[in-house]
Amino acid sequence: LILFAFFPPPPLLLQIKKQQQDVLGFLEANKIEFEEKDIAANEENRKWMRENVPEDSRPASGNPLPPRLFNDSRYLGDYEAFFEARENNAVYAFLGLTAPPGSKVGVYISHSKP
Repeated sequence: LILFAFFPPPPLLLQIKKQQQDVLGFLEANKIEFEEKDIAANEENRKWMRENVPEDSRPASGNPLPPRLFNDSRYLGDYEAFFEARENNAVYAFLGLTAPPGSKVGVYISHSKP
């Protein structure tokens, strides 16, 4: 299983950099296999990410900003969705993965943003 996380090096904003580090740190610490995609230097990656973020997950104006997480081609969510799943001990379910034995697992419930 490969998780696609899109990151723009160098980071465009300090907030994006912190979010990237948070996602990467979690994936690495939990030995979750992933593939990092550069959207700053690779137009094809940028185009793919923009085309594959669902309409209801796009900002009101402009393009979706990273980090965005995908499981193969299935869109999982943005940083806020990842953070909420992690806070609810439901990140494995959010990522579409089976939690390792002994880990805390919850049920991920999505909600609409106002």
